[in-house]
Amino acid sequence: MIVVTGATGNIGRPLVSLLAEAGEQVTAVSRNTPGFELPEGVTHQQADLGDAESLRPSLEGAEALLVLLGGQLNAFGESPQTLLDVVKSSGVKRVVLVSSQIVGTRPDAVSHGRLRQFEETVQQSGLEWGVLRPGGFASNAFAWAESVRTRRTIAAPFADVALPVIDPADIAAAADVVLRDGKHSGGIYELTGPEALTPRRQAEEIGRVLGEPVDFVELTREQAREGMLQFMPEPVVEGTLDILGTPQPREQQVSPAVEQLVGRPARPFGEWVARNVAAFK
Repeated sequence: MIVVTGATGNIGRPLVSLLAEAGEQVTAVSRNTPGFELPEGVTHQQADLGDAESLRPSLEGAEALLVLLGGQLNAFGESPQTLLDVVKSSGVKRVVLVSSQIVGTRPDAVSHGRLRQFEETVQQSGLEWGVLRPGGFASNAFAWAESVRTRRTIAAPFADVALPVIDPADIAAAADVVLRDGKHSGGIYELTGPEALTPRRQAEEIGRVLGEPVDFVELTREQAREGMLQFMPEPVVEGTLDILGTPQPREQQVSPAVEQLVGRPARPFGEWVARNVAAFK
């Protein structure tokens, strides 16, 4: 059995479907009841990664676990060791952690110190392990959905700084492989999209899919910071803005890891928009 935490999110939901289609026994874990129908045969359990003991019933009989932190858990909470102690004592053999590219490119970044701790704990656990380090998510464009729907406008900082954002479905596809195939144990994979796009180009791509132009308004770093603080911890905001505004060369490079793991190229941003265009109409 494979346990997927964060099973109702942008990565977890497609991952659960992939595993089920492959014939795996799957337990989908989330804090709340899913607002959609899970694939046939998939079991749902409510639990919170912020409370490791709440996860124990979900792990009974599990061979593999996807650890997907979200929200405030990226900044604080129980120690990673507390979670791994529960995982090991439950008999789980393999753990795959969804981390972040910044852990590798900016190892001293305060914003992602907790993810770095999780990586170290997973790697020292004595279990089979894999780490996925995605760059920026294509789904971050959902933050623009309301302004696109109502004003056909996108406001964002760093209009002409390009990054290869990744479709969360490709992260799910990579996780599917690493969870099920032990030959990837001990692997650390940086995951990106197939090309680097600027925010201005992303706006153009959304407009192309919609069939009508979307205006772009460039924000200052401070304006963007004020908005992001409404839903992200300050250290994470600062770290994110550093990457968006002054990326390192490695953060702008296209990684081959998706194709190496999945056997096909990473999906372009426009394909993600097309699948989610209803959010922007």
